[in-house]
Amino acid sequence: MTFSNSSSEKLKRFFPVPNDVFQMDLCNSEIVIYSYLLYCEDRDTFKCHPSYTTIGDSVGLSKNTVMKYVAMLEEKGLIKTEHSEIMKNGKKRNGNLIYTILPINDAYERFYERQMQQLEQENARARAKKRLDAFERKHPRKAVDPA
Repeated sequence: MTFSNSSSEKLKRFFPVPNDVFQMDLCNSEIVIYSYLLYCEDRDTFKCHPSYTTIGDSVGLSKNTVMKYVAMLEEKGLIKTEHSEIMKNGKKRNGNLIYTILPINDAYERFYERQMQQLEQENARARAKKRLDAFERKHPRKAVDPA
């Protein structure tokens, strides 16, 4: 096997995975599916269309597991999916999903916003607990006689 030294040939043999992906609290399955979609994507359109089964066979996961994590990647703003249709025996049928890889900066910003919201909620809970504890110290409950 001979390897060409041209930069276009080198780019065809490799694909970049953004560093931010490893800072977004993604599980292993999300990272491997996202990486596979990056591997498959057309770098001009940012789209690809492997089936759930193809993805699963390639990364060692079941079709149902792939479906679950694709939905999670979409929820986190890393990808967008849309349905496609194909003609089979003269009838319209559902085709594979078309995956669009979204800009990582937008997904990372959404991740950061979710983290900030979570911190704000935790702080609000801590303040409420502190107030409740202070109230209960000022107004202790009287023991109820069970008899």
